[in-house]
Amino acid sequence: MNQAIRNAWIAIAAMFALILGSISYVQVVDADALDSNQWNNRAILQTFCQDRGTILVAGQPIVQSVPTGSETCKYQRQYLQGPLYAGLTGYYSNIYGSTGLEKSMNSTLTGTSDQLLLDRIKQLFLGQQPKGASVELTIDPAIQQLAYSLIPDGMRGSIVVTNPKTGAIIAMVSKPSYDPNQIATQDQAAAQAAMTKLQGIPGINLNQSVSGPTGNLLAPGSVFKLVDTAAALASGKYNKDSVLPNPAQMQLPGSTATLPNYAGGNCYTQSQASFDFALEQSCNTPFASIALDLGQDAIGKQASAFGFGQDAGDLLHLDYQGGVWPTNLNQAQLAQSAIGQFDTKASPLQIALMTDAIANGGVEMKPSLVKTVRGPDLRIVDEPKPEVLRTSTTPAISGQITQWMTEVVSNGIAKGAAVPGISVAGKTGTAELGTSGLNNSWFTGFAPADNPQVQVTVVMEGVDVITGAKLTSPSASKIFEAVLKK
Repeated sequence: MNQAIRNAWIAIAAMFALILGSISYVQVVDADALDSNQWNNRAILQTFCQDRGTILVAGQPIVQSVPTGSETCKYQRQYLQGPLYAGLTGYYSNIYGSTGLEKSMNSTLTGTSDQLLLDRIKQLFLGQQPKGASVELTIDPAIQQLAYSLIPDGMRGSIVVTNPKTGAIIAMVSKPSYDPNQIATQDQAAAQAAMTKLQGIPGINLNQSVSGPTGNLLAPGSVFKLVDTAAALASGKYNKDSVLPNPAQMQLPGSTATLPNYAGGNCYTQSQASFDFALEQSCNTPFASIALDLGQDAIGKQASAFGFGQDAGDLLHLDYQGGVWPTNLNQAQLAQSAIGQFDTKASPLQIALMTDAIANGGVEMKPSLVKTVRGPDLRIVDEPKPEVLRTSTTPAISGQITQWMTEVVSNGIAKGAAVPGISVAGKTGTAELGTSGLNNSWFTGFAPADNPQVQVTVVMEGVDVITGAKLTSPSASKIFEAVLKK
């Protein structure tokens, strides 16, 4: 064989190997990534008109596929009580793709997951059309409806209700919401018009990664003081008897600005404070002083242990943004960050998980939204069990913080969260929004304090102090009572 022929064979062999390798990579290695790519609508176009599985709450469908009577597109996705559950279900559109559980549980709902292989084989032999599995959620419909009703129409807010011992999400709502039927319709012109209109509504929960309880990163205000408190106790430099400086205002290091104490409580009555008093009245200067003493790494380490900057685990099945503890802070920025301002950010679910950990002896459970998955023949193919997500602090520290949070509700500025006959632990937060006079108003807590069964986190955005106080702690009280007296 002369040299020219040999070179040609080598070139052909190399090209064949390259083509075979590329096909193998696309078909095997990168297949899942390509399927889940948000710009890949081929899978949706293939399954949009199929009989997708049902999403249920308490045995009742909240999303189902209904026959259309058309030969070109036999099924239409239908969202029952759409706005109430839109933040969880998301939508399934042939032009805008999918979000929420419709996206994360797609292989289950279409019946293409590995767990449903036997069902697919059975359907093939019986000549049946492909049918997906049904997904039942951990949501309590009565509590979901109550939580949704506690956010007034026209306002921006979120409520997250969990079982801190298991991580099960009992309710999770936000406003403004929307009706997914408007986007999932087969009428593409109507869907485009609806999407254009919805995208013009500030704060609407269209995408869980940037809005709503799982993705909307907000200044947490004074609920972040629970992180400072845990960091202080963990350091060994502070204990339950520590006396903290509590000036009416403190000079921010390296700055001409001052940090004032919270004006809404009784902070002004004491120049020094115990942890108990500082949390009861939500004083700012004691916690800023703690952060300056411990340093940003110690506060950041505790924030990370509570899940800031971390994921929420694989049982959530929704896009999620972990909270943010800023880095490279100067001393003035550190003091502001320690009271949940400057660039400290948290989603409502992030704060709920932090409070879950305190309620559960320092152990944070994975937030879970799926109760069971059932095949087309109704057999259970998956029933997730509670799983530990991370250890956030010690039982002793969480117990001490629980005791102080109980005093915040009994004697402090969170009295509105009290429930007659039940010990409630809680913490308020008021995060200022620039010089507008408006705030993000928070409450987070759990009950009963000595045997936590329910955690509630409420945030109302862009409200004045009086409105925030009326909509957070009292709303939490109603939810505590509703869950515990079921």
